[in-house]
Amino acid sequence: MGMTMTQKILAAHAGLDQVTAGQLINAKLDMVLGNDITTPVAIKEFEKAGFTDIFDKDKVSIVLDHFSPNKDIKAAQQCKQCRSFARRFDVTNFYDVGTMGIEHALLPEKGLVGPGECIIGADSHTCTYGALNAFSTGVGSTDMCAGMASGECWFKVPSAIKFNIHGKLNPWVSGKDVILHIIGMIGVDGALYKSMEFSGDGLKNLSMDDRLCIANMAIEAGAKNGIFEFDEITEAYVKERVNRPYKTYKADEDAVYDQIIDLDLSTIKSTIAFPHLPENTKTIDEVGEVKIDQIVIGSCTNGRISDMEAAAAVLKGKKIHRDVRAIIIPATQKIWLECVKRGYMDIFIEAGCIVSTPTCGPCLGGYMGILAEGERCVSTTNRNFVGRMGHVDSEVYLASPAIAAASGIMGRIADVKEVM
Repeated sequence: MGMTMTQKILAAHAGLDQVTAGQLINAKLDMVLGNDITTPVAIKEFEKAGFTDIFDKDKVSIVLDHFSPNKDIKAAQQCKQCRSFARRFDVTNFYDVGTMGIEHALLPEKGLVGPGECIIGADSHTCTYGALNAFSTGVGSTDMCAGMASGECWFKVPSAIKFNIHGKLNPWVSGKDVILHIIGMIGVDGALYKSMEFSGDGLKNLSMDDRLCIANMAIEAGAKNGIFEFDEITEAYVKERVNRPYKTYKADEDAVYDQIIDLDLSTIKSTIAFPHLPENTKTIDEVGEVKIDQIVIGSCTNGRISDMEAAAAVLKGKKIHRDVRAIIIPATQKIWLECVKRGYMDIFIEAGCIVSTPTCGPCLGGYMGILAEGERCVSTTNRNFVGRMGHVDSEVYLASPAIAAASGIMGRIADVKEVM
């Protein structure tokens, strides 16, 4: 019986010739990730278990990105705990204020994750790295603790859904619209503990940033992971970043899938997820009149340079509506600096936006953009649950950077065509 991409990677890391869906395995890890919220819990368990060392100082990454620069005393204490642990064990990949970025943008940028690797992270959106043809998934802090100590993690091998991609995206339609379209189609539990595997001749029309965005939100369909077939676009991306040998994986011709879904990119429209689930989607022509109070453009989903480029293209020479607060968050220091070089910062500030240091901040209701009762935000983040960005009676609408920017100009959810 053939194996999927995910099954092949897991088999290789478990030292097995074959694995099947539902099988329990123990696999060796290439990277263990934590942030300033989840790492302190893992450290507590690490010390409680009596562990005295980490398995490989080069294969642990700790990124202080959620509440850093520290928003309050509790956040400061958590970050201090992370710093002490990183110094104690000489963690190579420790990123603090000045070097940090949003973890799921930073690790690919730094070449710390690569094709064919097995990666866990104590953050649900660790599935982002599947864009690079890796098996990557979120775990709890206890599993992070065990992974740091042993370099291994147990998994139940997932079954898979294959997405056969063809066609080409229309102007102003992006990877964010693709994944919102898919989640709207299959639901937030439509891929529950499955691998979402993307292949087909249409992949050549999806940039690496599109793929990182799509893989990032696989968890919003309940998936264990999302993974893309390796191609020339992947190769060009990792060639500049990954400086170690890697192996790529392609599904067998006779691989077994629970479902095969054909997806024509040319049929996808700009898509918005209404409160309070990512599956509650409408296309831009179905939205109606929805006034807003805030836009947020950033996050591990849409804080990359192409996202900044799209926002700048829409905002250039225009002004944010007087009733709207516009917050732009480049995902890493490198992206922030590139925005300066390209003149995007001038565009953002002249339009009436503020630009934040790289942070997860408002995405999880942390800081830098908390919503009050009754307020509405169009956000390029990945979740719009009740109270996700602040008050339980606020509302978050998920959209692409282009739609968020257009909405900020109009003071309501708006199509790019209305402002260009």
